[in-house]
Amino acid sequence: MTDRKRFCLYLIKPSHYDDDGYVIQWYRSPIPSNSLASVYGLAEDCAQRHVLGDDWELDVHALDETNSAVDVEEVADEIDAADAGVVMLIGVQSNQFPRALDIARPLRARNIPVMIGGFHASGVLAMLNGEDAGLDEAKRLGVSIFAGEAEERLDGILKAARDGTLEPVYNYMSDLPGISQTPTPFIPAGHVARTAYNMTSFDAGRGCPYQCSFCTIINVQGRKSRYRSPDDIEKIVRNNLAQGVYRFFITDDNFARNKDWEAIMDRLIGMREVEKLHFNFIIQVDTLCHRIPNFIEKCARGGVKRVFIGLENINPANLIEAKKRQNKITEYREMLLAWKGQKVITYAGYIAGFGADTYDSLMHDIDVIKHELPIDILEFFYLTPLPGSEDHQKLFRAGTPMDADLNRYDLNHVTTAHGKMSRAEWERAYRDAWERYYTPEHIETIMRRGAKFGIATSNLLLLAVWFLGALRIEGVHPLECGALRLKRRKDRRAGMPIEPAILFYPKYWAETAYKWTRWLSLYFRFRGIMNRIEREGNFEAYSDLAITPETDHAGELYQSDAAKAWLDNQERLERIKRGAIAAE
Repeated sequence: MTDRKRFCLYLIKPSHYDDDGYVIQWYRSPIPSNSLASVYGLAEDCAQRHVLGDDWELDVHALDETNSAVDVEEVADEIDAADAGVVMLIGVQSNQFPRALDIARPLRARNIPVMIGGFHASGVLAMLNGEDAGLDEAKRLGVSIFAGEAEERLDGILKAARDGTLEPVYNYMSDLPGISQTPTPFIPAGHVARTAYNMTSFDAGRGCPYQCSFCTIINVQGRKSRYRSPDDIEKIVRNNLAQGVYRFFITDDNFARNKDWEAIMDRLIGMREVEKLHFNFIIQVDTLCHRIPNFIEKCARGGVKRVFIGLENINPANLIEAKKRQNKITEYREMLLAWKGQKVITYAGYIAGFGADTYDSLMHDIDVIKHELPIDILEFFYLTPLPGSEDHQKLFRAGTPMDADLNRYDLNHVTTAHGKMSRAEWERAYRDAWERYYTPEHIETIMRRGAKFGIATSNLLLLAVWFLGALRIEGVHPLECGALRLKRRKDRRAGMPIEPAILFYPKYWAETAYKWTRWLSLYFRFRGIMNRIEREGNFEAYSDLAITPETDHAGELYQSDAAKAWLDNQERLERIKRGAIAAE
């Protein structure tokens, strides 16, 4: 009997750099990577099926750099010690591409095969035919580029890596695979434990039929939606429950448009209510999800505890500019109250920098939201021309100046000019937006609204501290902010100096102590508000405009010409409906 050969596969999800050039990494990271989980599940399936042959052992390693150190020399040593291997840099977004190249360079210097896949490579190939300085640099290094999705393709890629015949570019953007009944996303519990909420992620579907011009998903995952089956979803949940993982983030851009949402939720409701299994979800939906009969109620029964809603803006002109015509601002309150009625915490994204925006208009719109919409957590983003989006394609083809540093394309930096605001004014508007929304007075309002609907104020407290403190204290977006920032002296961006240990460590320790002092101060300040609300009790008596069901459409939100036109049309349709009923 001959000894089996070993193929060493490293799956690495890169982080990106902060403004000082250090890798953004945490003791406990925030949102887990679905791309890493998806490819890991496929790789484990390949190992079980012995796709390289019965005489080969496939040894799979997964690293998420947002919570784990990537020792490039150690990775290279592991692959050198095996009979063959490859490093796959997984799910690389535009802002992570510079870091991916910095990981690839020393690996390629040791002749280790490297591949880069993810949204940046796929988006650039889909929208710009591969015209991109970052991709050009990767090709010069001898890195293979993968565009598309790995289902149905990973077997062949692994065999090519084993045989030393990897191609420079694999472009599958015109042939996106089905995902039903394919190996499901999975990450071992030890990796999941490195996230702040012990949470894992998976996609129930891919693709989106809408046409939002700032979005990359429609061009990377396609406009034809593809779905996992209810059996797939049940398998994912049960596999994770078996390893003690019960919190999930469903990464679909819009779960409400999943054609099998009800069958999936019925399956999950049965597991929760009949089998008494304990698990919960965060999902993402559009602003019209409340129109789907039973959708919100069944999501809540199926375990949805938090929901992210793509609000984006309350200026109708901006929504039309972004081709987000599906957003009807006159239905926002009704939709949000429907989620509140099921005790679900609502997050909403708001994009600053559309064509009609000015500093004053943004501040005004935030005030309107605070007073008229019962949103719990509001998070802000710069309007960013992400490579792979229609916005980026138009600017690129027109020769419009955009920031050349991909590391800045994280939705938290200005990357192009604005028609009405200077860069300084736009940056001030973004910073002030966070401070204007998360005032102590509005935190109290959020908690009182939550308490009235039976939402735990302690959960709202932690979220408010996290979302305000991320930018104010850590200087990163909340979706990038985890618990306890880690900095490794030598993990600095290529071309930036490595600080001497005698300077680096005292500065890092002092910075950490200072930050934690600020975190605790913010926490106890908001905790005092929560304690006062809890002591006062009588939660049901609280009321304000935002949680008042719409009858006369009072408030500034409904005073724009677009809002008035919508209301007139609704009244016209209602008259037609009443006339039809009377005729019957």
